Amino acid sequence: MGSIPEEVIVPHFVGGGRIEKTSKSVQAPGQGQLVIKVEANALCGSERSQFFNGSPDITPGHEAAGIVVSSGPRTSTSVGTRGAVFLMDFCGMCRSCLKGFTNQCLNKRADMGFSHDGGYGVYELIHENIFFPVDSSLSGTDTTLLLDIMGTGGHSIRRAQRAHSDITSLIVAGAGPIGLGVLAMAKIMVGFDLPVYIYDVVDYRLALAEDLGGIAISLAGGKTLSNGLKHHGVSQIDVAIDTSGKKAARESSLHSLAQRGVLVLVGHGEELLLNVSPNMIATERTVLGSEYFAYSELAVNYKYLAQNHDYIAKIITHRFGVEDIQHAFDLFFSGKCGKVIIEQ
Repeated sequence: MGSIPEEVIVPHFVGGGRIEKTSKSVQAPGQGQLVIKVEANALCGSERSQFFNGSPDITPGHEAAGIVVSSGPRTSTSVGTRGAVFLMDFCGMCRSCLKGFTNQCLNKRADMGFSHDGGYGVYELIHENIFFPVDSSLSGTDTTLLLDIMGTGGHSIRRAQRAHSDITSLIVAGAGPIGLGVLAMAKIMVGFDLPVYIYDVVDYRLALAEDLGGIAISLAGGKTLSNGLKHHGVSQIDVAIDTSGKKAARESSLHSLAQRGVLVLVGHGEELLLNVSPNMIATERTVLGSEYFAYSELAVNYKYLAQNHDYIAKIITHRFGVEDIQHAFDLFFSGKCGKVIIEQ
């Protein structure tokens, strides 16, 4: 795989929406660790704080894919293997991990790109347990689809299905990349004939949602979700999934639910106020949180990706080299894009 340099130039998030460059040393892998040469890393809305407030010590990037270039003792992954990097470095031994809930590890060792250097750097040092190998024919960029797009999107659908096994309609709040991922995974997992409504104020993203088979509802100009649904002859929905993190969207989604309806909260952000008797008890509705996804879901979603590659890959709209990362982030937070990828 060639020699690994001692130091590399990596993006430095200095705050104020500016990204500069800095030099960092490349760490050698210890016991149970791998060094990944990053090929691609997808931008995410959860990096807003790092972009605008700065990340002085940590190189961001938590949707990384790349190739193993070095391995430490007690590892079994071969150098040259391509794969995706799971965000959460789980312990594997706690009660949650032993039950498969690795996204709820009780002794989490890292959040890659937040607590430890992530995928916008040239190399990423990880524990082997969070590396998911893929076939070499799958590109690094396409491998990133397994993470927030398919992983987080699919997990929210699985959470909803635990409370509502007979989903006949679904609505998504927010047509950003995560919302588009929820839409696509709902179609893949529940059925392409499932009506999936999706609302936003950005025309670009609503057009992309329609291309994925969603039923777009624009709330631009002060339009309401209720009126948007009525326009399509609908008044009540089985499942609502909020990816926006906005209080108003959470409340509108909740009020759109039928009896036994489920609201799944994916987007971090603002509050949700519940009038318990009418909102919850009388209607037997369910409100659930959904955080990232479990490592075990990667294998299932990998099969979905093989079967639906051309469909799910539509969510990726822009690719940039790392030298253009500033422009990539400026575009991403303008909203006039789908998923944006940094390729190295």
